[in-house]
Amino acid sequence: MIPIAKPFLDDNEIKAVSEVLKSGTIAQGPKVRELEEKFARLCGTKYAVAVNSGTAALHTSLHVAGIKKNDEVVTTPFTFIATANTILMQQAKPGFVDIDEEMFNIDPEKIQERINKKTKAIVTVDLYGKLCKYDKIGKIAEDNNLIVVEDACQSVDAELNGKKAGNFGNISAFSFYGTKNITSGEGGMLTTNSEEYAENAKLFRQHGRSKMTSYEYRGLGYNYRATDISAAILLEQLKKISVITKKRIENASYLSENLGKISGIKVPDVKKDGSHVFHQYTMRVLEDFKLSRDELNEHLNKKGIGTGIYYPKPLHLLPHFKKFGYKEGDFPIAEKLSNEVISLPVHPNLTKEQLDYIINAFEELE
Repeated sequence: MIPIAKPFLDDNEIKAVSEVLKSGTIAQGPKVRELEEKFARLCGTKYAVAVNSGTAALHTSLHVAGIKKNDEVVTTPFTFIATANTILMQQAKPGFVDIDEEMFNIDPEKIQERINKKTKAIVTVDLYGKLCKYDKIGKIAEDNNLIVVEDACQSVDAELNGKKAGNFGNISAFSFYGTKNITSGEGGMLTTNSEEYAENAKLFRQHGRSKMTSYEYRGLGYNYRATDISAAILLEQLKKISVITKKRIENASYLSENLGKISGIKVPDVKKDGSHVFHQYTMRVLEDFKLSRDELNEHLNKKGIGTGIYYPKPLHLLPHFKKFGYKEGDFPIAEKLSNEVISLPVHPNLTKEQLDYIINAFEELE
């Protein structure tokens, strides 16, 4: 079986974890601080704050951005559920808008139409590793005095016009889940250029506790702390990130070069701005392809090729979001693409023989 995802790990991560275990400091400690410094440097931001998941990073970001009960946060319905669930955690309302059909990301024109007096923020999502149209989104946010939270959970090391993911929002969130481009199994990070946001994030991740050495609290917080174990893994992963990114882009290019010739297959749209790091290689199965998306998925799985459907249902059609009045037909592009998308393996562990095997599984259908 060719897995849809596989972490790019070796003996260096094992050694790093072993050293942390032997040190006796396994909770949030010096390795976490080192990771924060190096990750901020990667993103080109002043600050980075490590937490224990991408969801925690998103929740913390919304909290420090001041999102409160009855506020509205504009975002996309075509994303992983954590993007919108964390808005609910702040007792705010997700203001969904449709997506750009070519980009898969939130459509800036639709953002402008959605803004009202309750709107306080925009949560963008760099879906599949492709950065949003931040020039337009930034202008909309500035004109309407809105905070931008960049959900960069899938876009670590992505770059747009010389600027890295994690540096496009007022505050940004990353995930290091097991399938992500760099991983520690679970883990998260938020980045910002605001000292106030960074300090408040550090409070929020440890129950509102102002100092690690005393029991002083400034308000509500959660146990979102990272560990030196996960930080040690990520420090080794950061050393490899340029190799990981390069290999993913190369694998994606090879797939597109070959699959793009097949009628009924729409390969990922890639611009020359260097904005896609291919957390997922996601293509579309159009009406004129020989099989439906689900039939193709079954065919590939039978051939031993791991696939993923990200995502089979837009969030506005899930029960706990429909209660806000959303219904089928509200966001036709997101609904259409949810029936067309399929993701193929693109991770750096793939061999050329495996890539050719994936391509041949399509070509034999012609």
